[in-house]
Amino acid sequence: MSLLSDRQREDLSILEYLHSNGFAESFKSLASETGINHTPDPKSKYNGLLEKKWTSVIRLQKKIMDLENRNASLQEEVSMSPAKRAALQTDWVPRAPAAYTLTGHRDQVLRVAFHPSYNIIASASDDSTVKIWDWETGEFERTLKGHTRSANDVDFDSRGNLLVTCSSDLFIKVWDTQNDWKNVKTMGGHDHTVSSARFMPGDQFIVSASRDRTIRIFDVSSTHLVRTISGHSDWVRYAEPSIDGKFLISGSNDQTARLWDPLTGEMKMEFRGHDHIIEIAVFAPAAAYPAIRELAGLPMNDRSTKPASYIATASRDKTIKLWDCQTGQMLRNLAGHDNWVRALVFHPSGKFLLSAGDDYTIRVWELSTGRCIKVVQAHGHFVTTLAWGRRTVATAETTANGSTTSNTADSAPKFVNVVATGSVDQTIKVWLP
Repeated sequence: MSLLSDRQREDLSILEYLHSNGFAESFKSLASETGINHTPDPKSKYNGLLEKKWTSVIRLQKKIMDLENRNASLQEEVSMSPAKRAALQTDWVPRAPAAYTLTGHRDQVLRVAFHPSYNIIASASDDSTVKIWDWETGEFERTLKGHTRSANDVDFDSRGNLLVTCSSDLFIKVWDTQNDWKNVKTMGGHDHTVSSARFMPGDQFIVSASRDRTIRIFDVSSTHLVRTISGHSDWVRYAEPSIDGKFLISGSNDQTARLWDPLTGEMKMEFRGHDHIIEIAVFAPAAAYPAIRELAGLPMNDRSTKPASYIATASRDKTIKLWDCQTGQMLRNLAGHDNWVRALVFHPSGKFLLSAGDDYTIRVWELSTGRCIKVVQAHGHFVTTLAWGRRTVATAETTANGSTTSNTADSAPKFVNVVATGSVDQTIKVWLP
């Protein structure tokens, strides 16, 4: 008596596999021993079914392993004391698997940005659109259409009331997040692709970088061009202001990064040392200064927190470099990526620098030693962008009668750390503790 049901006998796709791969004797032997009268048919719905089932099993096994690893990590955290758990949250860095994979763009994702207060993330893509997502649930919210070519950058103002985007269509657009995300301003002036656009501190001005070799500053309310800064000899890939707005840093195809005075347009420092295009240049936050000084062997009694003291640059030469803005000296070269490095972000604690690139990975660098302490396989294709979000959450205790009171025993603010990455694979991934 056969152990197989009628449906299982019909669905014995191994026979189809043996026949299609030329194992004639094995096919005859199995058909004879099982008593199945199977007539091979190249158009049969069972053709290739064994291979499909096998790959499905592999995918399911990987998913089970990821879930088991995540479950083990969560159980370890639950068993920790509150103090250790708080410390772990403070020093948290991304780990696989990602909490969510956001799909919907029809081309590579070029930049992502977090809303400063709400659980919102914006993504800019080569498909000319900007999409808005809820990063706590992984749900898609809406698509912003207005650019006619690739949307290259996206940035929220300090309150999250406005969103700026820029494009290869030569325009910069401002969207009102409080008014149904309407496009309320459009700024022209660049002569080629606009590759980055950032709000200046105070949100009165926007600084942009372009393939026309210039950096430009626009007035948000009037949309007028306030200043054009020239000096780079090739495409300016990225420009961002310091936290006090007194300086700008830029990176270019001319293999240099440059420090500028936005009020006068004067170049203050040039940083040379990369052997290829500089994709991004970012200011180090004051929290990172002690670790950078330790790494570079600089005096540890220096307690200065002056903005724009140090920068980090990332290049297609596969390296990251740390620089002293006062001297222009390269402090340390961080090598480890196997391909272009496209994105950089400093950890809020100041202890780490996160990078991402075309080797599909996120890498975590310990600033005090310069060591790469963690590698996360992030995407199935080049990682183009990396952003850090940090939202304050209210803490409260529930009393016996059901009312809530502030938690005075632990008055320190609670933060939700979150990281987002975007990729040539057309997805955004959200990484949560």
